[in-house]
Amino acid sequence: MKLLLLHSSHLEFQPHKKAVDSAEDCDKEPRRIEECLVVFNAFEAGDERDMSHVIERADEEIRDVAEQINVERIVVYPWVHLTSEPGDIGKAMESQKLLEDKLKNDYEVIRSPFGWYKEFEIHVKGHPLSELSREIRPEGEEEVDEKIDPKRLLDQISKTKLDRKDLKENDHRIIGQKMNLFSFYSAAPGMVFWHENGMRILDELKSFWRDMHRKAGYKEISTPMVLDEKLWKISGHWEKYRDNMFPTEYEDRDMALKPMNCPGGILVYKSKSRSYRELPLRFGELGTVYREELSGVLSGLFRVNCFTQDDAHIYCKEDQLKSEIEGVIDLTDEIYSTFDLGYSVELSTRPEERIGSDEIWDKSEEILKEVLEESGVDYELNEGDGAFYGPKIDFHIEDSLGRKWQCGTIQLDFSMPERFDLTYVGKDNKEHRPILIHRAILGSLERFMGIILEHTDGNLPTWMAPVQVRVLSITDRNIPRSEEIFEMLEEEGIRSDRNFDSTTLSEKVREAEIERVPYIVVIGDKEEESGELAVRRIWKDDIEYGVDPEKFVEEVKQRIRERR
Repeated sequence: MKLLLLHSSHLEFQPHKKAVDSAEDCDKEPRRIEECLVVFNAFEAGDERDMSHVIERADEEIRDVAEQINVERIVVYPWVHLTSEPGDIGKAMESQKLLEDKLKNDYEVIRSPFGWYKEFEIHVKGHPLSELSREIRPEGEEEVDEKIDPKRLLDQISKTKLDRKDLKENDHRIIGQKMNLFSFYSAAPGMVFWHENGMRILDELKSFWRDMHRKAGYKEISTPMVLDEKLWKISGHWEKYRDNMFPTEYEDRDMALKPMNCPGGILVYKSKSRSYRELPLRFGELGTVYREELSGVLSGLFRVNCFTQDDAHIYCKEDQLKSEIEGVIDLTDEIYSTFDLGYSVELSTRPEERIGSDEIWDKSEEILKEVLEESGVDYELNEGDGAFYGPKIDFHIEDSLGRKWQCGTIQLDFSMPERFDLTYVGKDNKEHRPILIHRAILGSLERFMGIILEHTDGNLPTWMAPVQVRVLSITDRNIPRSEEIFEMLEEEGIRSDRNFDSTTLSEKVREAEIERVPYIVVIGDKEEESGELAVRRIWKDDIEYGVDPEKFVEEVKQRIRERR
């Protein structure tokens, strides 16, 4: 059985029609449930061999999460999409009733009807325990050794096929195929295989991030992928996230691939004695993290098991907090504006389950409020949805389709400095505790790229485009001159390629348009004679003739410099 556990401020669902003939009868009216733990679950093939154990373990996992987030209401929601190997329908229906019966002794339980096509809307909270997944197998189940068959194994790890029937044409997965950016294989579920074109975009995004952060006074660091369990126990992740971490071992030591960058960064801070003169100390890291998600919720670049976060951690004194937070807000606005992205802001306050005194919470919430108001930032109050260690400011960017994505965040943390015994030597030569600001702006680089691809329909600004100029020859006799133009562009540092195939010009242009190349340069007999270029710009319908090569190069380089 697979479980996806979501702490929700509300869930609203409405059954529409039966998906299977044996579906139970139900009321088709929409139903809304407030403040609940939603348990999406899938009964899998093989679970019927030891159903009592599977249900018992599912009950334990659900109760464990429900107690930690302090909810009294649980929604049991059968969702076959979590698994690729669903179990027997009758047994699956029985499992839902058994699970409901076990839970309802201690909780208010709502069971979504089994076997129906349902429309649902869910608002998931944003704290560390709001999204968790679990996998439960029958007791004693073991993998069966089998003779290695390379052909069969190769079939099993083949490229993931993209089912386009429910996708819009501007879906980033379709655009990614057309532009040859990335692919996915079952050999590494939820992990991106970047192609050359995709790497070019990713590299530009990272270079942009580095430029902006270097100017803002950040020092870039890099921390290991695999860290000892002791570190994760100190940080609290071993207790809270263990089931969503990728564990491993080294010489009988329990280790894990990092799900977050902050504990490793904290060790960099602790690598030497720190003075007040160093503060504020801003460490930035483009760190790759691993978080185990159920296969049924993986979705292109938007939800993956492995992604890169543009993390930064600021260590500062209390009297530096406001100016540092203002700096992050300004940097966030500048970065989002570069991509022509609008955004809204939320201030999330203390949750019921939290650490730290009310005095510290009062102070930190007031600081965030004052910074937002003094900076003239409009914001909505999201009461009770802060991190367990402190309040936070979240940035929700809006794309061209009106969808909102929570990418940026600023979080005040008085807990980690205490747990890791972080100190600095003050003017009085005594040790003091720094305050830690966790922040991200792009969030997941993979998700951000997916958002930008859909926001622009793949028509990326010239500075980001994997191929900035494509040179086309009209006939074979124009190839030598076309080659000269291509080499000139390459020497000028402009990402270029060429198409000298023996096909029609319209076919070559169409191919370049599908691949979203910003500039198309065409060389025919007239261009050879005049020494000029014919240029097609993707944002214009017509071709401009008689373009001077040097002026063209300067135009492209100016757009790259200005990040347009």
